[in-house]
Amino acid sequence: MTSTVLQGNFGPVASELTVTELPVTGHIPEQLDGRYLRNGPNPVLPPNPRTYNWFLGSGMVHGVRIRGGRAEWYRNRFVRDGFVASALGEQRPAGPRHAGTDFSANTNVLGHAGRTLALVEGGSLPYELTEELDTVGACDFGGTLRGGYTAHPKIDPRTGELHAVSYYWAAGSTVQYTVVGLDGRVRRTVDIPVGGSPMMHDFSLTENYVVLYDLPVTFDFELAAKAAPKLLRKPVEFLLSQFIGRRPVPGRIAERVNRKGGGALPYAWNPDHPARVGVLPRNGSVADLHWFEVEACYVFHALNAYEQGEELVLDVVRHPQMFATDRLTPNEGGTTLDRWTIDLSAGKLREDRFSEVHQEFPRVDERLLGSRHRYGYTIGSDGGVPGLELNSLCKHDLLTGDTRVHSFGKGHGAGEFVFVPTGAEEDAGVLMGMVYDASEDRSDLVLLDAQTLDTAARIHLPTRVPYGFHGNWMPS
Repeated sequence: MTSTVLQGNFGPVASELTVTELPVTGHIPEQLDGRYLRNGPNPVLPPNPRTYNWFLGSGMVHGVRIRGGRAEWYRNRFVRDGFVASALGEQRPAGPRHAGTDFSANTNVLGHAGRTLALVEGGSLPYELTEELDTVGACDFGGTLRGGYTAHPKIDPRTGELHAVSYYWAAGSTVQYTVVGLDGRVRRTVDIPVGGSPMMHDFSLTENYVVLYDLPVTFDFELAAKAAPKLLRKPVEFLLSQFIGRRPVPGRIAERVNRKGGGALPYAWNPDHPARVGVLPRNGSVADLHWFEVEACYVFHALNAYEQGEELVLDVVRHPQMFATDRLTPNEGGTTLDRWTIDLSAGKLREDRFSEVHQEFPRVDERLLGSRHRYGYTIGSDGGVPGLELNSLCKHDLLTGDTRVHSFGKGHGAGEFVFVPTGAEEDAGVLMGMVYDASEDRSDLVLLDAQTLDTAARIHLPTRVPYGFHGNWMPS
């Protein structure tokens, strides 16, 4: 049986291309000057079709350079860790490793402090890329990062600093909050006790607080032990159970496990792990951390968060569970767009539902990250049918409760769309993302007017872009 994430447009592309002067239908706003980049899994060698997990494919970054109303180039490049470099007959790029980890970052790509960074989570380091998407090497922010990193850091629009909450299976019962300054070096590190070993894919940031989502997807000892020889699996499982989520795994053991790898994602739904949301003052210590219970669920992505008097307002895409029945894909039923409101003075959390539409990949105008927002954008399913393939863009008005939908049509599949401002108003700008056309087996970079949701331009790419994860607009 072939994994669903190796079929159709989930399947990898083999060639790295450079194509200049791309054809365009419509009009690209003249003020756009920069690069749209998007990262995603793209196995460099054929994986086992029965066991392949979408989260474990080699990273490939796709990019389009836009300037003066033109699409100057399209490039796609593998992120070269040691495995990818070896498969391509090249030397591994120079750079540090964290505890023996060396993984082709496949989840996100953003720009900060003059660097273009491909990102992944779980203990690996970011990989720095050139302007043309060639791999420079792993990045530990000039030796200042103590540990691995996350796939979902957030740039504070007020300060330009890069905030992150990172998890790592061998870190014991802690996750790590870090702040990278404008000089590209870590200036603040806080180890936060969580209990257990949860997968924290995302977090939220407000003007004064860091918000953590400690939810019941945790490290699975049994699944991890399957990487060991059959006779050693039970002893390895017992050994891991004595450390994971309790105290740090000894460095030599962790490094040996990281270098060997297991070919599986060792995280699963754990109904015994409490579901809760943590609130940490940005300049406080763990003594100031407070937890609030929430109904069991999983959150891959938060739309935004902000403060409202003594309350914190959190908008999140909620999954009913994750990696409970399907260990290979994030596909456990319909999602919803929910609003969680934390009353800091009363110590309570209230859960409300904004939209029942099956949707994911929420984005907001990044100028308002951590501040009150009105609009949010997600990728949804026309028929509301749960699944991985999504074919419409939803514009949510969180003030009026209205949702407008732009459908890309039958036979089309959309990835995450990002908001790029072109004016001062919150929705004055374009929404930009990849759309796959099955009839042509090719992808376009589509630009929508964020106010009307009309199509402004379609930049026709020379190949298809497999469904992937996250990207960003990087202005020149």
